[in-house]
Amino acid sequence: MRSSPRYRVIRMLASAAPGLLAAALVFMIVEALLPNLVLIAMGRTVGDIPAALAPGLGSPAGHRMLLQLVVAGALYAVSLLRGPAEDALNAMVQGRMSVVSRRRLVEAVSAPAGIAHLEDPAVLDRLSSAQGELLNHEPSGAAMTLIGRAGDRLSGVLACAVLATFHWWLGLGVLAMWLVLRRPLRELVRSRVGTFRRATEALRRSWYFGGLAWRPAPAKEVRVFGLGDWLVGNHRSLYAEAMRPSWTEIERLNRRIALLSAAVLAAYATSTATLGWAAYHHTITLGALVVMLTMLPASMQAGSVNATDFALESMLSSVPDLDALTAEPTAEPATGDAPVAEPPRGDITFEAVSFRYPGTGHDVLGGLDLVLEAGRSTAVVGVNGAGKTTLVTLLARLRDPTAGRILVDGVPLADLPARAWQRQVAVVYQDFTRFPLTARENVALDLLGEPVDQETLMRVARRAGAADLMAGLRDGWETVLSAQYEGGQDLSGGQWQRVALARALYAVERGARILVLDEPTAQLDVRAEARFYDRFLEITGGVTSVVISHRFSTVRRADRIAVLDGGRVTELGDHEELVRAGGTYAEMFELQVSRFGPKEERR
Repeated sequence: MRSSPRYRVIRMLASAAPGLLAAALVFMIVEALLPNLVLIAMGRTVGDIPAALAPGLGSPAGHRMLLQLVVAGALYAVSLLRGPAEDALNAMVQGRMSVVSRRRLVEAVSAPAGIAHLEDPAVLDRLSSAQGELLNHEPSGAAMTLIGRAGDRLSGVLACAVLATFHWWLGLGVLAMWLVLRRPLRELVRSRVGTFRRATEALRRSWYFGGLAWRPAPAKEVRVFGLGDWLVGNHRSLYAEAMRPSWTEIERLNRRIALLSAAVLAAYATSTATLGWAAYHHTITLGALVVMLTMLPASMQAGSVNATDFALESMLSSVPDLDALTAEPTAEPATGDAPVAEPPRGDITFEAVSFRYPGTGHDVLGGLDLVLEAGRSTAVVGVNGAGKTTLVTLLARLRDPTAGRILVDGVPLADLPARAWQRQVAVVYQDFTRFPLTARENVALDLLGEPVDQETLMRVARRAGAADLMAGLRDGWETVLSAQYEGGQDLSGGQWQRVALARALYAVERGARILVLDEPTAQLDVRAEARFYDRFLEITGGVTSVVISHRFSTVRRADRIAVLDGGRVTELGDHEELVRAGGTYAEMFELQVSRFGPKEERR
């Protein structure tokens, strides 16, 4: 019972908004009673018409008919308010449930210190399902839809009870039929929705191709390369692939649906014939006949299936995914008991570290040994795929080694609290995030929840070469860095890179002691890159820094340079030592300088 998705959504609503749950339950009762009361009142009004015709409306019979008409009209008028009331209540419940479910999702996916779960196809499928992205049915609407359908079911049961006042076996027989058919009908619904759930990956890929057509990031390449038809074609073919099992399931179920429909038709034909026989033999009054005839279709609510049931089942199918997401990632060990030295007093040592990405058959890093000396800069160079960025993710504890260990002041990194350690690391990633927030928020990011220090902001902006940029923004530090918002302003790639560098330097000012620069000048123009070189020692001074770059004009300024090849450090030393050694580093440096640098830089 407690694991039932129906129970879970009601429990979630009860926890999030008990007042709304109470209002929804009252609405359910009204939803069950009011339609039947309207039909009964209308039927009785029709039944009083013959008695009022002869003596006229001024007679007692006429007064009784008018009274019945007023009651029926009043009930009908009240019933017209159900729609707006339901819409308002549904909006409030769905809004509240949306906030609660999205908050749970954000907390769940943010709980692990690492990022491996965000690259797991099973987790991504569950995440898409939990957000209702695939079947176009928001899970937040499940609670109100469930309560509404419960009201419909209760309304159908009450209609059967009214039928039983004419012949007990009539009402009981119709109700029994629906109770018997309810199970196979629910199985039909679940089977159909289950085919959608099993096609989650194909649907996710289909909607990805569809989304490329309107997302700003790929918009330029989509249009320049004329990819519109290609995107539509891929979206259509993947959607067809995902839906094909569902269409096959429908064909398979058509015979069962026909048999069930025949049973329903037979039951209602028998009921109608019974009422017709009674009317023919004058054993039922006109008013009772009208009431019973209107109760027959009303009784179908006791167990019939319509599009709302499919929508509800789609919403409920997301609940286990939501529960799984909130349970599984948090189970990942992310903290240890050892204290984090602030700042690290000694070196950071990689001992025989290996790492293999899940689902691959080879190690990106294999037996890597490297010492990052405290307070000094270490550059890491190597060909694409050598494992440079993977090394950074291990250092930042976004992933854990598959073999070997990383030591911080002699303490295994795995024994340190992951979140506390990550606050010691500031990284400028090659694919840094461009937050559509103000310039102030993009740099400060409310680190540790502390007030933003304007003096520190200005200092890191100057060190990152972004001071003039901030001064030139429309609203200064309060400018939203996105043209998609009113009053916002977008930046060039080089300008964004300065903002990202300022973000990392602000983190250093607020306590981080390890600075990682992954291709820090990749998007800077020649002049900005030259200024960065001039400030390199200032930027990296006083912290343990790691620099990853293909540009040797940046790398050569580091205290030590490590060459990665085949997942291991094959050369280690400063620039002059490695050039004299005549190995891989010297070869790469000579090649780059001969093409792009002045001859005097070869020394």
